[in-house]
Amino acid sequence: MVQEAFTRLWEKRHDVDPAKVKSYLFTTGYHCMIDWLRKEKRNADIENVAHEPSGPESPHGDLNAILHEALERLPEIQRSVILLRDYEGYNYAEIGEICNLNESQVKVYIFRARKALKTYLVKLEVVI
Repeated sequence: MVQEAFTRLWEKRHDVDPAKVKSYLFTTGYHCMIDWLRKEKRNADIENVAHEPSGPESPHGDLNAILHEALERLPEIQRSVILLRDYEGYNYAEIGEICNLNESQVKVYIFRARKALKTYLVKLEVVI
């Protein structure tokens, strides 16, 4: 994906403003990732799709695993903006530029994602 992003940058090197190269690379990398995920989703076999069981019968001993499972339950756009904001530390304007959203849309998606994560994480069955 990184190689593809740099290849696309090289092909459009005359059209891209040098001050916005970093943003262009992140946006292109994001779109490459989405394209790859969509392609994998179409070509996935049952082993790649199967997840460990959720609920009280699944022994989650690791908070990290619970958080990853909660993130996987989010819609793609909400997961992307949460990761960009909370894990990567981008501000709302940068996230909007990367995801082709305006700043208010970014705030709404982050709010909804955090609300969904909170709802999922406070369920007693998930933690036990």
